[in-house]
Amino acid sequence: MGKKKQPTYRVVATDARRARSGAFLEIVGTYQPRGLSSAEPETVISIDNDKAVAWLSQGAQPTERVAKLLKASGALDAFAASKAAK
Repeated sequence: MGKKKQPTYRVVATDARRARSGAFLEIVGTYQPRGLSSAEPETVISIDNDKAVAWLSQGAQPTERVAKLLKASGALDAFAASKAAK
């Protein structure tokens, strides 16, 4: 996704038994490592924390990079808090 020299990645929930670039279950968010424009070069992370926490509570295991993105968005902290409350 994205434009030339401006990549955009989807953060998705997928079945581990499927092909890496195959069908996915749900889009959880997006990640733009180079920002929205050259005027705003900051990384943009847009994660739906409710969806992410729901998938994590169902046993989803994030990759290393996605775990960093979830930590930056606060989804891992929310998951840890909901897990501790049980």
